[in-house]
Amino acid sequence: MSQYHVYSLPTELLTALTPRYLANASQPPREDSPEPAAATTSTGPRACNICLGASFAVLDEQRAHFRSDWHRYNVRTRLAGGNPVTEADFSQLVDALEDSISGSESSSEEDDSSDSDAVNTLVNRTRKLARSPSPDAQPRSAPQSAVTWFHSPPSTQIGVYKALYSDPKDHAAYLSELQEMQQPQETGRTWAMFMVAGGHFAGAIVRVSRPAEDEREATKNKKKRPQKSTPDTDVIRHKTFHRYTTRRKQGGAQSANDNAKGPAKSAGAQLRRYGEQSLREDIQGLLLEWAEDIRDCERIFIRASVSNRKIFMGYDDAVISKGDGRLRTFPFPTRRPTQSELSRCLLELTRVKVSHLTEDALRAQDEAYLASLPKPKPAHIAPAPEPEKPKPVKLSKEEELLREKWSRLLEMVTKGRVEPLKVFWEREAPTFGSIDTRIPEWTGQRRATLLQIAAQAGHEEVTSWLLDDAHADPTIPVPHPKFGDPDDDNEDTQDTRGHQSDASDAPASLPKGSRRTAYDLARSKGVRDVFRRGAAAHPDRWDWFGAARVPSALSKQMEDDREEKKKSRKKGLKERVKEREARDREREKAQPEPEPVEESQKAAPQSASATRRLGGGSGAAEGIVGLTPEMRAKVERERRARAAEARMKALGL
Repeated sequence: MSQYHVYSLPTELLTALTPRYLANASQPPREDSPEPAAATTSTGPRACNICLGASFAVLDEQRAHFRSDWHRYNVRTRLAGGNPVTEADFSQLVDALEDSISGSESSSEEDDSSDSDAVNTLVNRTRKLARSPSPDAQPRSAPQSAVTWFHSPPSTQIGVYKALYSDPKDHAAYLSELQEMQQPQETGRTWAMFMVAGGHFAGAIVRVSRPAEDEREATKNKKKRPQKSTPDTDVIRHKTFHRYTTRRKQGGAQSANDNAKGPAKSAGAQLRRYGEQSLREDIQGLLLEWAEDIRDCERIFIRASVSNRKIFMGYDDAVISKGDGRLRTFPFPTRRPTQSELSRCLLELTRVKVSHLTEDALRAQDEAYLASLPKPKPAHIAPAPEPEKPKPVKLSKEEELLREKWSRLLEMVTKGRVEPLKVFWEREAPTFGSIDTRIPEWTGQRRATLLQIAAQAGHEEVTSWLLDDAHADPTIPVPHPKFGDPDDDNEDTQDTRGHQSDASDAPASLPKGSRRTAYDLARSKGVRDVFRRGAAAHPDRWDWFGAARVPSALSKQMEDDREEKKKSRKKGLKERVKEREARDREREKAQPEPEPVEESQKAAPQSASATRRLGGGSGAAEGIVGLTPEMRAKVERERRARAAEARMKALGL
């Protein structure tokens, strides 16, 4: 298989090249515009792989066709994902333009190297008219290749890396730029190639095309056998070195490990940090030494990680700027940076890839490749845009101060800090207005007043202070989780001073039986007694038994009576226990002594279940078999004492 150098392609091959690509990989064909009957690619001895029905008898006709506007229009159209047109259709498109396309028969080098303005106008107009794809059509995404291919009839294909072009994304300019690459430069073309990885560095300045003078001498002595021909590529400068920057078999630079886990303090870590610094200084010093050669380079290839790329650019007095258009990455996998690896990469970049497939084989290959692509996914229906969230309102200093005071107040009530609460309320009472001021919604509290929060938290002292000293209103209803605050002004359910009303006067918006007050939130008996004491001490202050839902009052006399009853009940229980024990002792003394048990009966094995426990439970009678009267009496007393203790404990005495 023949090998070609990218900067010295044969003229016969270069003039017959046409771009190769997958016509249907970027856009599926439209069913509403079928191609004409004659719209088939010619497969004659000399034919155009792009234009429909174009075949030629001699090579000169084919070359003239490649320079025509019809061919250039089809090339531009297919690169954009469209379908080529026949010569008759192209003539109709030309007639539709106000200005005729001139220079179609011209063969000047200027016309060969660039499309005419009329072709650009025609392509742009056709593209605008074709921008109405079916909503159901989904483009197939073909993988992008690092190599661009060209076809030369009848069966030659060459591939060139896209990284060699000045603009790798401009597909339409590939062929014209490839033709310009064949023009010799006065000093030749040079590249800069750098690799750094794992503490290894390799760099070189290479010449990839011979100077114009050497090209002319080679042309003059073409028939003669030269003594020594100049090679296509030559290494002008090269340098390799290595620094200790990574742990063996661990991978990763020391700086990456420091950023992830913190700086290590071992001796090896210090050596690796020093190696990274030395590597950076050595590379930057080498770039400064090669600065003049780098400025004359046509391409700069760099293989480095994201962190290592900072060694080459992005610092003061850097030779290579970050946005330099000459920068390229190696478009294929590379191995450890060495001089031999740079030579291999140079050969890979400058050697043109060649294949020899017929047009039928290429067409079959394209169809098989397109069939292997994954089917397009169904159109994704974009969800309805969510309503924009309201932007947070910027608070003034007064509002921020008020929110801070509310937070402090709620914290003291929730934690039961009654003494700081008294001091804080005496100082800040004018700020809040009233002890029954509704708690703002921004606090996140689901209760309406401070009294409700204190009752739910179970703080007796705070609840007592709020009811007795601060005169908090216990009749304010608790906000319902579904219906919110039933009555903001609290005027319909009760009068604030001395007027009795029933709980049935609650607003009709609440379900029956769902009205609650601060008393209903109390979780302990002590907090509930605080409300009952308040009802007894200040019966005319609130509607305790109606709107406040307090079941009864609890006066001092009632509490004393309750304590007396408890003491008497406990004393009576103790006396009854003593009397029962005395009767048991008398009954035991009056019982006759049992007959002596024979030795054979004493030696009889007892069941394990009967001897495990002393009295009580099932099998108590069997548990005292074989004991002396004194032991049986002792076991019986112990069992009764335990039963008495259990009864006293159940009564809470």
